[in-house]
Amino acid sequence: MRSCGRSGKLVVSRPRWMSARALCRQAAALRLLAVAPRREVWRSRCQRWDGGQREVEEERPRAAPGLEEYAVRYNPAAYRTGHRAAAASCGAEEEDTAPPTPASSFGRQSNPHTGSQNTLLDLAPAAPPNDSDDLPPSFEPRSFQKSRPEYAAVSHDDSARRTPPISANEASLLLNKASVLRGAMGPREMVGFLGELARLPPEQLPLVRGNTRFSMLLRSTAESLRRFSDTQLLDALSALASLGLPPAHGVLALFESELCRRAEAMEPRGLLLAADLWRCLSRPVPKFLERLYGSATGWRWAGLGPAELVQLVYVMGEGRRSPSALLLTLEAQLLRHLDQLTAEEVGAVCLGLFKSQSSLSSSAVVQLADRACELAPEMSDYGLVNVLKLLRFSYLDHRPLLKALGTEIPRRAPRMGAPGLMHVALACSALHYRDDGVLGAVADRLPSLAPQCRSKDAAKLLWAFGTLGFPPSCAPQLFPSLAQAMRRRVEEFRRFPEHLLTGLLGLAFAGLFPSDLLALALSPDFVSLAAGSRRMELKKDLFTLDASVGLEVPGWAGPRVGGALVEEVTSQLWSFALQDVCLKPEVLEAEGLLQEALGGEAFVRKHMILPHTRSIDLEVRLDPAGCPVPLHSGTHLQGPGATVRAWERGLMGVTITEDLLAQLTNIKGTAVQNPAKPPHSRPAHSTTPTPSRDGAFPSGVDLSEGLPGPPPPPRPTETADGQRLAVQVCHRNHFCYRSRQLLGLHAMKRRQLALRGYRVVELHHWEWFPLLKRSRAERLAYLRAKIFGDLD
Repeated sequence: MRSCGRSGKLVVSRPRWMSARALCRQAAALRLLAVAPRREVWRSRCQRWDGGQREVEEERPRAAPGLEEYAVRYNPAAYRTGHRAAAASCGAEEEDTAPPTPASSFGRQSNPHTGSQNTLLDLAPAAPPNDSDDLPPSFEPRSFQKSRPEYAAVSHDDSARRTPPISANEASLLLNKASVLRGAMGPREMVGFLGELARLPPEQLPLVRGNTRFSMLLRSTAESLRRFSDTQLLDALSALASLGLPPAHGVLALFESELCRRAEAMEPRGLLLAADLWRCLSRPVPKFLERLYGSATGWRWAGLGPAELVQLVYVMGEGRRSPSALLLTLEAQLLRHLDQLTAEEVGAVCLGLFKSQSSLSSSAVVQLADRACELAPEMSDYGLVNVLKLLRFSYLDHRPLLKALGTEIPRRAPRMGAPGLMHVALACSALHYRDDGVLGAVADRLPSLAPQCRSKDAAKLLWAFGTLGFPPSCAPQLFPSLAQAMRRRVEEFRRFPEHLLTGLLGLAFAGLFPSDLLALALSPDFVSLAAGSRRMELKKDLFTLDASVGLEVPGWAGPRVGGALVEEVTSQLWSFALQDVCLKPEVLEAEGLLQEALGGEAFVRKHMILPHTRSIDLEVRLDPAGCPVPLHSGTHLQGPGATVRAWERGLMGVTITEDLLAQLTNIKGTAVQNPAKPPHSRPAHSTTPTPSRDGAFPSGVDLSEGLPGPPPPPRPTETADGQRLAVQVCHRNHFCYRSRQLLGLHAMKRRQLALRGYRVVELHHWEWFPLLKRSRAERLAYLRAKIFGDLD
């Protein structure tokens, strides 16, 4: 068809049937996209606001420096099973969004569905995880937001906006009308057009975003933002969220600036709604959140209810911020409304506090846990897991709630998914709480879910069960199935190397050493990648794993960590021990009394027999007659320059003679005094016999790709050189909660000391600490009995 334009030139226009056919083709393409992975839909072509020019949408930007640990995606399906839940769980509850790591030869292209573990063996309060992934957020109201109608004013419900939907033809007419009225539109008309367009079905939104007339409408809106009322501004932003505008779109920056300008004068509910809309748009807005938190300190809370309080905590969690100026007000309001909170609101509050690292007072956390315990039977799996996250962060040993897990978890485990079970086990390990009923229910469910486990899930589950000393014999399929899950996800270790170390250390605690995964973890490429990680310190974990392989895997012919890294980490660990553990009163008292009981400083050596276990020992040597032998400290690993892996080679000392002492002290004729004669023993010798230099280890775990069970640790026997004793001052944090079950790292240390030929003498905290308040004579008698008697 031909027509004359305003300029008088002949213009050729397309027939209407051509436009309709083009629209049909685009709609068909959209239907194909709808069944493709959501990630591909998220990366589809979109229109950026740049004066009508069409560009390809940028990849979803990563969070700003202050918000790189972004929000958990609301995905209760990750805590359930079933076909859809299993698929959803693969992308839910992620904990890190780190930039891709440069490629290396040990792994393939990384899978973005992974997470991370905090410093593995420090047993410090874990930083809250970053539970984001690359999927677009869900706009459905969270479960807690369905409990009260008041949430409609402070949260975005996309499903309500799309009812009833409009057709593509209606959207085209709206865009035409907006184009015609471009110069005469006011804020009300602009908001009306955006709101009507937001009612399009999701699969047709790319047609609108890619339309030049839509860009013109956005330009008109941006030019008029100052004329919008607060309500109109929020309505327009809500429409843009429903339209799926990309987070890097230029018009959103203008909305952000305008909201920041108005924040101090806006109503609390409007600010909370704006924060929720930014979450739906996946756009980090740290400046706006700062204005929100600043305004919240001065809110008149008497006029606000539980919905506003819970939504604020939720926003804090999504923003990964814990404003200290707001915490006191927040705690007071939380306690004021606590009895009114529903089960899901309690779970939402716990998750928000956990993700924002909000350190409330211990009494406030206890009261929150009391409320959660009361509501536990009616709480969803997702909500209960969120409560456990807060307990994990606060290290709160809330006995009633922990006891309730013994009832709730066995009942819920058969329907829960791998991420939910992982958080249950991880909370138990963080609290050092071992309940075989809880762990058994989780262990029974996991083998069938192992194919769905991410590397993070498998690694943290292995870590949790290994830390709590759960015997592999109680669940024969548990450890092999999780190790196999790690093999299936081996490509993820290039992006998140901590997952491989986490899982292998958990296996090592249980005495299991899969050769293929160990060869990968100790390979030069992986060691270089892990040691150079900027996100977390992994050198200590490499050191612990490498030394454990050297001690417990006989005949290991695979790669090992280089000596330079071993010396560096050993120096760091000893430096820390000198400033911390070595100065603890209970350790100093034991050292001083042992020196007195055995004959002087030369008979007790305080050092790290096995540095990779990150703890010190008081070493004592007895000759075959049972008398103490003086030790020389010069050959021990006590700082930089120490002999590498001396604990593996058995170089435990040198022969001490009078001539050697004279050379060292520059005093001739110095005699070595005999130590004080212990009770029921013969006189001690004046020199130390040459120690055994046998580098062979007792029988350990065979090398295979399977997970053979560990043999029982050999009982140290008295040799021709006598006995080597490792005296350890135990602490309650070495054991599971209210039990005498050693935690994984400390159990592994006892096992490895036995492999090295040491007899471990434990000064149990339930024995030694009460004695510190008693007489010196009683403490001396106790130590003599430990060293020379049969008191174990």
